[in-house]
Order: sequence, then structure tokens, then C-alpha cells
Amino acid sequence: MIIAVDGPTASGKGTIAKRLAAHLGVPCLDTGLLYRAVGRQVAINNGDPDDPADALAACDFPDELMDDPVLRSEEVGGLASRVSIHPGVRKALFDRQRAFAEQPGGAVLDGRDIGTVIAPDADIKLYITASVQERARRRWMEMADREIEIPLIEIERDVVARDARDIGRKDAPLRAADDAHIIDTTEMDREAAFEAVLEKVEQALKQD
Repeated sequence: MIIAVDGPTASGKGTIAKRLAAHLGVPCLDTGLLYRAVGRQVAINNGDPDDPADALAACDFPDELMDDPVLRSEEVGGLASRVSIHPGVRKALFDRQRAFAEQPGGAVLDGRDIGTVIAPDADIKLYITASVQERARRRWMEMADREIEIPLIEIERDVVARDARDIGRKDAPLRAADDAHIIDTTEMDREAAFEAVLEKVEQALKQD
């Protein structure tokens, strides 16, 4: 059983995917962390995230980098969005994601192109979204909880910029798969969002 959880930045898809995986007893992969690791490695290499060669070279990052908390920072998130537009980077990371999806027992993967590119054969496809303003507010609250001061308007501009890059890239653009369940969490808290997702998943499992 493969469950694909896609959506734009700060939509809550990561939190939902992890909780869903725990509920079902299967492993979860935050594929966005792979791209964040590449972005971070570019910075470590003093490279240019907009240069395809520098970005591709950074795909050979050490495994321990995936555990570095700095990957969750806004700065690295921006780098991830920039390196992810390069077809070479996406190709280099494809096999790692696909192998995770195909492991025995099933898996949950969250990202931006899971249901459309990485696992178009996923048993269940979810697309989690919310308004730009709400997603910016959530990210601002996360930063505040970590005692990181950043103006809300700056985060909102960053969300808009990331959306534009993710939706507009030529290779594997962000979009909901044709057969995905679209869940707008703008007016939902975390519990309500998870319950809405779980209802869709349980309905799909019953049909199988």
C-alpha cells in the first residue's frame, strides 16, 4: 500500500503524513527533506543553487545531513525550492524515493510530485492545501515557537515565491493528481485536518 501526500509549502502535509503513517504502522518519507539536503549541500559547497551543475553535484550529500535540524530553516527551504527546478536533481533523487515507496508493507510519502511522478500508481493520493495567508500564518507561528523573529509579510512573500517556482517548473510541476483527494485545511485545525484525511483513507481502504 502506497499513500501519496502532496501539497504546497506549509500546507500541513508533512504533519499529516507522519501521523497517518504512525496510525497505519508504516514508514514515512518526507521527500522535501531530500531537496533541502541538496540545497544545504550546495551552500556547504559554496555553490550556486540556480546552477544545474552545482545542484547536481550536491545530490551526493552524506546520509547524516538528513538529520541536521538546520534543514528545517526558512533559508534552506528556499534553497530546496531553487534546486528542485533542475531536471538532473529530480532524476538523481527519483530512485531513492521510488525504492522507499516500493518497500514491503507499504509506505507514506509526502512531497510535491508523489502522486504525479514518484508513485503515480499509489493506492491512495491526497493533495493537502490551504490559502497563502493561512500557510504563511502557520509558518510564522512555527518560527515564533522556535523564537525566530521574522515579519509575517516576509514569510507570505516567500510562500508566494515558492508556489510560483513549484507550479511553474517545467519538470514535475506541483499539481494535484487527477485522482487525488483534495483537502483544503484553511479553516481546519490540526486535529480536524487529520480526521478529514483519515476519513478519505479509510473510505479508500474499504473500497479495496
